[in-house]
Amino acid sequence: MRNSALRTLVGAVLALALPVVAFAAEIRVEPGTDANERLVEALILAEPGDTVTIAAGRYALTDGLSLDVDDVIVRGEGPDRTILSFTGQTGSGEGLLVTSNRVVLEDFAVEDTKGDGVKSKGSDQITFRNLRVEWTGGPKAENGAYGVYPVSSKNVLVDGVLVRGASDAGIYVGQSEDIVVRNSRAEYNVAGIEIENSFRADVYKNVATHNTGGILIFDLPNLPVQGGHDIRVFDNDVVDNDTPNFAPEGNIVAIVPKGMGIMVMANRNVHVFGNRLSGNATAHVLIAAYPEEYDDDAYMFVPRGVYVHGNEYGEGGGAPDGEVGKTISDVSGTPVPDIVWDGVTTIPEYFSWVAAENRVYVDEAEGTTFANLKMISQLLLPWSTAPDTDISDYKGALPEPKPVELPQDQAS
Repeated sequence: MRNSALRTLVGAVLALALPVVAFAAEIRVEPGTDANERLVEALILAEPGDTVTIAAGRYALTDGLSLDVDDVIVRGEGPDRTILSFTGQTGSGEGLLVTSNRVVLEDFAVEDTKGDGVKSKGSDQITFRNLRVEWTGGPKAENGAYGVYPVSSKNVLVDGVLVRGASDAGIYVGQSEDIVVRNSRAEYNVAGIEIENSFRADVYKNVATHNTGGILIFDLPNLPVQGGHDIRVFDNDVVDNDTPNFAPEGNIVAIVPKGMGIMVMANRNVHVFGNRLSGNATAHVLIAAYPEEYDDDAYMFVPRGVYVHGNEYGEGGGAPDGEVGKTISDVSGTPVPDIVWDGVTTIPEYFSWVAAENRVYVDEAEGTTFANLKMISQLLLPWSTAPDTDISDYKGALPEPKPVELPQDQAS
């Protein structure tokens, strides 16, 4: 621990000679007795510019941790060496909560939290790097909902994390803006990666496997932020998502069928391209309207401006699961086509086809199968790779979202 009186004295002396003096210190925490109290204290005493280093070892923690100081790095010595275990956690909160700006969390593991794993709320420039968040007992409804969980944040970077066992979403970014999720792995969660009610997100170079559903792009009603838009999902491996849904009853992700690859629901200007999909037994790609009743006049329940192109499809759709899977296969037959659109539009749009920038476009290699379920009429168009229009006529109608550039990426 620092000698705070000496530090204050030195700072006062130097301040006489220099207009601005920035201090940076390392606060190091070692495993052992009272580790919970020492970690709590280290995060409270941290000052802007400090690094809190959590030495290698296993820390048996009973209380959650929190950080509300800007410009702090919390760093372990590797996600398989610095392990924060919350098996004995007495409350139901998250393992680590960050509510400050320009924070980096890296190189440690969080295990078996009663609530969420690592969460940020209201943060600007929050980085989650080389973390592992895991519920070691495997998929269970009693596990925490979210693994890595930035919400109401901006300039969010999730890079090189591994999440297993979340009962909602392994990597979840909600009600946030300017987001990058990359180089990460999500497995044995209900949803592997979920971007919800958020603006401008790039999701790329990830592996989503053995979840109920691989990657979900959702927009939901009755939330302070809605109208999600400008999402790119590209260069991901979305394979073998085959874990039965274990979400607690009442969660929206409880509707996701086992074997879902990528699902886009009620979002706008979403581009899905260059991904590799195989082994997803319900459907590789599903584009759908929000299926539940809601009371929110501001909410738009249908997806708009979705462009699916240049993906690679292996075997899939052979064992559609649950109510959603049955609804699809009753119309399309089995195997379910590679790409399925439920065809739901608002009533005026149904009778006069929507504006070009709000349509659904598919431009895939020959042999890729597509179905428009036309859920209003329950009629199925012939399978094709171009729903209702010729893609060549509208390639400029959906401007591709600009790549997300984060301040913390540019500074590193």
